[in-house]
Amino acid sequence: MRLFGLWTWIWTTFVVSVLSQQGILDLVARRMPNHVNAFEFQLTGNESLPIKSSSILTNDKYGISSTTNGKILVEGNSLSALASGLHRYLTDVVHVDIWWFIGSQLDVGNSTLPLLATPLNGSSIVPWRYHFNTVTFSYLAAFWTWDDWELQLDWMALHGINLPLAWVGFEKTLVEVYREIGLTDSEILEYFSGPAFQSWNRFGNIQASWGGTLPMEWINNQFELQKNITKRMVDLGMTPVLPSFAGFVPEAITRVLPNATIVTFTSNWGSFPAPYTNPLFLEPTDPNFAILQNSFISKQTAALGNITHVYTLDQYNENTPYSGDLDYLRNSSYSTLQSLKAVDPDAIWMMQGWLFFALSSFWTDTRIEAYLGAVEVDTNMLILDLISEDAPQWQRTNGYYGKPWLWCQVQDFGGNNGLYGQIENITINSMEAFANSSSLVGFGHTPESQEGNEVVYDLLLDQAWSASPIDTKAYFANWVSRRYSGNGVIPSETYAAWDILRSTVYNNTNASILAVTSSILEKSPSANNMLLLPDCTGPDSRDLAYSPADLISAWNLLFNASKTNPALWNNPGYAHDITDVTRQVLANNFTDIYLSFISTYNSSAASNATLSPIASNMTSLLTTLDNLLLSLPAFSLSTWLDAAHAWSTNTTLQAFYDYNARNLITLWGPDGEITDYASRQWGGLIGTYYKPRWQIFIDYVLVTPVASYNDTELKTKLRTFEDSWQVAGANGTAVMSRIAEGEELKGVIGAVVSNWGVAFGI
Repeated sequence: MRLFGLWTWIWTTFVVSVLSQQGILDLVARRMPNHVNAFEFQLTGNESLPIKSSSILTNDKYGISSTTNGKILVEGNSLSALASGLHRYLTDVVHVDIWWFIGSQLDVGNSTLPLLATPLNGSSIVPWRYHFNTVTFSYLAAFWTWDDWELQLDWMALHGINLPLAWVGFEKTLVEVYREIGLTDSEILEYFSGPAFQSWNRFGNIQASWGGTLPMEWINNQFELQKNITKRMVDLGMTPVLPSFAGFVPEAITRVLPNATIVTFTSNWGSFPAPYTNPLFLEPTDPNFAILQNSFISKQTAALGNITHVYTLDQYNENTPYSGDLDYLRNSSYSTLQSLKAVDPDAIWMMQGWLFFALSSFWTDTRIEAYLGAVEVDTNMLILDLISEDAPQWQRTNGYYGKPWLWCQVQDFGGNNGLYGQIENITINSMEAFANSSSLVGFGHTPESQEGNEVVYDLLLDQAWSASPIDTKAYFANWVSRRYSGNGVIPSETYAAWDILRSTVYNNTNASILAVTSSILEKSPSANNMLLLPDCTGPDSRDLAYSPADLISAWNLLFNASKTNPALWNNPGYAHDITDVTRQVLANNFTDIYLSFISTYNSSAASNATLSPIASNMTSLLTTLDNLLLSLPAFSLSTWLDAAHAWSTNTTLQAFYDYNARNLITLWGPDGEITDYASRQWGGLIGTYYKPRWQIFIDYVLVTPVASYNDTELKTKLRTFEDSWQVAGANGTAVMSRIAEGEELKGVIGAVVSNWGVAFGI
């Protein structure tokens, strides 16, 4: 338990919801319909009361036992504790779980659930477990439906998450606020960014939209989705973190508030040109800021209910403040908090600590202390140490000068698919922070997307329930047992494969590699060594934190496991993993072929006769990789595009959504401002976008001597193709995919082994 007086208010707002166990019972009915009557849930002890009698913020506790009438009894002091206890029983006793992409496998266990001879108990070491990055709502969930959210929320509840960010449909409330002060719909809507880019509009990084205007149809539908999301969060014992008014305003605001104190950020975010960047900012010290804040939160509460007092509010995320003067920074943060308190006296301001890392040249220790210090009561603020696994800021700020904060991992930038993890940082460094900072109140996920490496995310959430660093060897073995359950005996090769992955791929100790890596096959081609280009450092690194040979060894073991137990091909967990690992093996090999190609091109032996066979290997590998990834919906471009189209029956809007979906994962901007940052290794994307780009590169190189090579000339040719691809789906049709299952996937993987095994040394 950690003392943070005042936080008891979180529970006072949903007495009825917390005392009701219906949300947990409904979860069981959704995911384990044949076992609805096998469980009993009970909130126990005085700590289960939503109104605390002390100023102590209590950790969650659960106990699991068998009853005399043969049921599994889960007791806990909160709904989140009950869900966590249920998950513990299912994973450790029944060996089943719920997963991203492959869905719930909670019902594949024995028809009769095992009883417990000895009770199981658990206690969280921190009161909060957080999930989501502001940009996750674009890179991952831009086009999610309620079905997608239902799976995500059940996964979150069972993994103990009790403090999730929830700001789908934010624009609906903002429209109503702006209408109230006299802005027209056209003035409002032309300020908003497209469906896939709303996160950065909310951050004040970009404004307006390219390719079309955000329609009210989208805004209204998203807010209806938000109502379902927040209700389910509360039903499952979570405290939603809701949006608030941050201060970014449309240019037309000067018409209705001509005397307001409004400044313009000059960050030129992402090198975007006007009119897409540097939005206007209403200073928090201006009285109109508090008026708009009151209007926003009041309208939001009326629509969603009095379900939280935690509000996300980031004003300077990758935006340089108008002034570095200490008094200016103090007044800004002080006024911001007061605007929240004026409408909700119990309000807590949650912000991401990313700004202190991303703009560290501006945010000196003195400025950070001034900005945070203006929030006089520490517990009125909650800070996400956004990238604790790589660039923790809690140390340089002395635990954020006493403000409660959460140890978080980004892990994935932009939604790249590379295999990657930092299990030592997750287990050891997080516990060192826990031991050395009394203001640490939680662990959290802040990924930009969730494209893979699920074991890493599970590990951090489970570390929140362990007072010492988790033994990763035993943990990975248990994870494999539940990952591949349901199809007979799990071969020993799978455990051996994942132990190699644990000690190599998921054990990055290279400080220069910050997150999930991307492959050069996803990047705009060049005859200059792409591994050495300046933009290949930092989050967009293409360096590997492991030896490719180790990955091949793991891949070989994983593939051979299917020979020991052919039923694995019908296991959705195995199907996903063998596809994912094969994908990475091929992607790594593409780099080797590329390096051979440019080495030959730059040598005296360069000729069409020497270059063409290597080029053929490059395109052949891309074809193989495309066919592989089309095997599963999780790796298919059509899944992303179909989801975008489904948000409207209007063909014009479908074309707009399609363009947004395509642009985010390729050019990222009207003129490729952040090109390939959010690249994905997806079937259909490789075949229709990456492979044609590489063919343009090959065709150019084969007719251009080294002395005449011009990268700018090549880029012009590539951009002509890239621009045309952005609108290739204007008719609303998706890239067709071939979804393979079972025996067909076996054949696809078998062909990879047959055709490329020699190259991989197997």
